[in-house]
Amino acid sequence: MIKKVATIAACTLLLQAGAVLAENRAETVTFAPYVGGYTFQGNQHLETAPVFGFRLGYNFTENWALEGVIDYLKTKGTSNSGIGNVESLRYGADVLYNFMPKSSLVPYLAVGVGGQKFTAGVNQDNRFIGNYGGGVKWFVTENVALRGDVRGLNYEFADKWKTNVEYTLGLHIAVGAPKPAPAPIVAPEPVVEAAAPKAAPVVVAPPPPPPVPTSTLTAEPASLEKGKTTTLTWSSTNTTGCEIQPGIGPVASSGSRVVTPAADTSYTLVCKGEGGSTTSAAGVRVTEPVIEASAKKASAVEAGKRLTLKVHFDTGKSVIKKQYYNELKEIGDGLNEHKELRGVIEGHTDSVGSDQSNLALSQRRAQAVRDYIIKNFKVNKNRLAAKGYGESNPVADNATAEGRALNRRIEAVFENDPNFDPNAPVVEPVKPKKAVKKAPARKR
Repeated sequence: MIKKVATIAACTLLLQAGAVLAENRAETVTFAPYVGGYTFQGNQHLETAPVFGFRLGYNFTENWALEGVIDYLKTKGTSNSGIGNVESLRYGADVLYNFMPKSSLVPYLAVGVGGQKFTAGVNQDNRFIGNYGGGVKWFVTENVALRGDVRGLNYEFADKWKTNVEYTLGLHIAVGAPKPAPAPIVAPEPVVEAAAPKAAPVVVAPPPPPPVPTSTLTAEPASLEKGKTTTLTWSSTNTTGCEIQPGIGPVASSGSRVVTPAADTSYTLVCKGEGGSTTSAAGVRVTEPVIEASAKKASAVEAGKRLTLKVHFDTGKSVIKKQYYNELKEIGDGLNEHKELRGVIEGHTDSVGSDQSNLALSQRRAQAVRDYIIKNFKVNKNRLAAKGYGESNPVADNATAEGRALNRRIEAVFENDPNFDPNAPVVEPVKPKKAVKKAPARKR
């Protein structure tokens, strides 16, 4: 966004290069939209974010002005801060003092007060805020200026005063300037009857001057997407030669040419003749193609949804194979998207082997999955617990190979529970009413 505003501002300067110098005038209403950046003092643990705002003001004199301001930003907590998304709305009033108001380049100082509301989820915090700083207005037309501004923003946070910095770039538009005083009325001079003219000597008239050349240049369309074409059409009279720049060169006195500009371009036609030269221009604006955003993939993690992970281990092992990394990435990404969720990684085995060995093996496998998610996706360890249930909670009959394969599994369940304790003791699941047959010692 900031790069786009800077590009528009640069184009405005080029188009207004021939404008007369302007000034900061009294008794005008001003409008000043802007964009920029907002940097928080480090110990607030909030990331720098873009800011958007608007100022409405009134110039009482050439030097003194009063402005109302409102702006908005959206940020989030820094890594490992535990802070989620935070929105801020700032509002207030500023007093400005303008230096060199008669110049086209007008620096100024500003001071003001107001409020700032922070919103994090359902929590809101309103604070009194003071600001100070300054900037510069560069008038490119009589009523329009480019405006840069830097402010120090102060408010009390955690019993200490914090100083944040806001830096912006935008437009400054003035309307309602006083009309110039009417020209004084001059009394007509008395008519004096002229004396009879003397006969003028006969003078031979000089030959008429050569005709002045004229020209026109248009671009159709004048605005297009990058990669598409536009047609330049031109004509001229009383010329002996013409040229179009940039990138075309000498051309006939009239004609057309299809061009494909890669960026915003101002084409200039220059034609010469015996009576002098003539210049015409046509601008073409080039925009980036609009690409529709693809539909966002649904999160694999939801509150209250029990997941069976497609993660399998070698017999008696708890090492996660690379082929299951993508499965675990969906869980890690889902937990980072839903930071309010917490839950348990559960390990289960079939009935092959002793109850004690199966319980230990299921705990190791659940712990391996938990540790992998925490390490590779930066998930807070206090949000996940690992619990092994051994063979105590089968979902299929252990008497068949297919049933044992279904019982060797990793499950996960997540809830929005702010009181979640990853170190709580394991709760033994309720065993099924129907006894499950014990299988002979084979692969687990």
